[in-house]
Amino acid sequence: MKLHTTAILLLFWSAVFTVHTVKGSASSQPMRKFSCVKLSTKQLNIRNFVNYEKQRVPIDAIMFITAGGIRICVSPNQKWVQAAIKRIDESRPAKRK
Repeated sequence: MKLHTTAILLLFWSAVFTVHTVKGSASSQPMRKFSCVKLSTKQLNIRNFVNYEKQRVPIDAIMFITAGGIRICVSPNQKWVQAAIKRIDESRPAKRK
């Protein structure tokens, strides 16, 4: 019985520690939900993209996001990628001052 109680307490404290570690502290940086680890090599239809995110770690990449929420990672050094970024930036409403 004592071993059973000890095992339950150990499991409980492991869960508490894991939740605390995942949440981090108030000063920690927010973690990305998605990260590029592999890049697509194909030129894609830029009309399907509605947003993008720049990434430097673990690899330098642009993550395009389609209207359906699909995320596609590509190299930022390609001309069509720069054209897609420009198109998305121009389609966004201008920020009011």
